[in-house]
Amino acid sequence: MKRLLLCMTVICIGMSVGFNLPNVYASSLRVEVDGREVAFPDELPYVDAATNLTMVPAKFVSEKLGAKAKWNGASNQISFLYKNDTITLGIGDNHAEVNGKTVTFGGGALVKNGRTMVPLRFISEAFHAQVEWQPKQNQVSIMTAVSNVPKGTWIWDSQVIVRDSDKAISFARERNVTTIYLQINTDMAPAIYESFVRSAKEQGIQVEALEGRPEWAYKKNQDKIKKFIAWVSAYNASVEAEARFAGLHFDIEPYRLSEWKKDNKVLLEGWMDNLRLIEKETKGNDLKITMDVPYWLNTIKVPGTDYSMSAWLLEKFDCLVIMNYRNHAVGKNGIVENAQAMLREASTLKKQIVIAVETVKSSEGPRTSFYAMSNEAMEKELQAAHNQLTRYASYAGFAVHDFKSWQVMK
Repeated sequence: MKRLLLCMTVICIGMSVGFNLPNVYASSLRVEVDGREVAFPDELPYVDAATNLTMVPAKFVSEKLGAKAKWNGASNQISFLYKNDTITLGIGDNHAEVNGKTVTFGGGALVKNGRTMVPLRFISEAFHAQVEWQPKQNQVSIMTAVSNVPKGTWIWDSQVIVRDSDKAISFARERNVTTIYLQINTDMAPAIYESFVRSAKEQGIQVEALEGRPEWAYKKNQDKIKKFIAWVSAYNASVEAEARFAGLHFDIEPYRLSEWKKDNKVLLEGWMDNLRLIEKETKGNDLKITMDVPYWLNTIKVPGTDYSMSAWLLEKFDCLVIMNYRNHAVGKNGIVENAQAMLREASTLKKQIVIAVETVKSSEGPRTSFYAMSNEAMEKELQAAHNQLTRYASYAGFAVHDFKSWQVMK
């Protein structure tokens, strides 16, 4: 209740100075919610000349924000029900009732051409959403709660699930983690994994078995790849469905090897042979196969062809996690720009792309990692990127590298 009243107080201050927009025609004003444009089949949004507020039909935007609108003809009021909050506005009134408390603001609801119109900023912020005006596009963008952004994360230290698995799962749940990539230590008792995977699934979190290193691009290491796949397959066969790994997650990264710059073709061909091995060894099972790759892999061609390595990988496996290590969502060389090429490839091939960001200290420059930034700042950038990337059918959320460094963010 205190949070809502504080939010409404801020809204009142903002409303007193207005939502400053130029005088634009209704037909040119667009409203976007979480990256998706809202259709207004009847009455279009417009800027009210008297209050300089953007007015929108109550029903359509409220439904997009997850609220329910109800019109009361007897009292000439419209009510919005959102989770545990009730907000009521009267036609022509300069105040609203928020959970029974009166909050005064500039400009109220009105009726235009038989449709109830409400101030967009007031309604959006009352539902704890962010509203931004983008003048070049004549567009209002609404971003809903950050919790809408699904995330994965890497746990490289398997001892984490021995020391404090409950704490790890609790942290993941609070950060809206839907998938954990857990490195496998075959020396650990399978019962430890069984307990962790079962507990994670109870909280709606899938666990993928993680393994790999740059040397796995060498053909001489095929036995190690086979051993990993065999271990996970045997483990899954020995436990109930609630304790099984959801997939195999490979982090090979051959571009970290010195040969990548010296003899790229030979190294690529060896890596491709090992990827074909993984495809063969996992054929027929129900495990999701995911590969970690750099966001620029689409610029690398399959030897002797003009076909991108990223498309070649997408044809064989279910999902690519692209290591798009930038700490800014939009603009040149930002998260959104760098992800688009491979998202388009994956959409065509009907496969998935997860966008990975970094929280570990980086030597590659100040704009590559969220290290030393707050979790709140990172979430804001992820939300902004999420709102633009949802238009791609292949987009499957974000991944944060890695669990350990994420935990200690401010």
